Amino acid sequence: MTNFKLIYKTMDTNTTLKRLRNKYRLIIMNEDTYEEVVKFKLTRWSVYTALSVIFVLLVALTTALIIFTPLKYYLPGVGLGSARQIKEYRELKMRTDSMEHALKLQHQYLDDLQKVLSGKVIKLDTNKLALPKVENSDD
Repeated sequence: MTNFKLIYKTMDTNTTLKRLRNKYRLIIMNEDTYEEVVKFKLTRWSVYTALSVIFVLLVALTTALIIFTPLKYYLPGVGLGSARQIKEYRELKMRTDSMEHALKLQHQYLDDLQKVLSGKVIKLDTNKLALPKVENSDD
C-alpha cells in the first residue's frame, strides 16, 4: 500500500505537465490512394486551447445572434420591450378585461329584460324563513 502512494506522488505533477506538452501528429489520408492530404503537429495543450477558443466563439456568436436579431422576441420574457411598453401593455390588458366584463353583464341584463318582456320570469321564493335564534354565550 505504501509503494502505491510513493509512485502516485512521483507521477502526480510531472507526468501531467509532460503529457500536456507531448507532441502528436495528426495525419489525414486519402483512403483510396493512401496519399497524405493534411498533416498537423499537435499537443494536448494546443487541442485544449483550440477547443476552448471555438467554444467561446460559438457562445459569443449565439449570444450576438439572439441580442441583435428578432430571435429575441421568441424567448419568454425578453421580447416585451421597454418598461413604458410593458406598462402600456398591462393597461390595455386591464382595459380589455374590464370591457369584456361589462359586455358580459350587458348581455346578461338584455337576456333578463327579454325574459321579463316575453313573460318567462321565474318567480323567486320570497317567503321569510323562521330560523332559530343563535344564543350568544360568553364564557
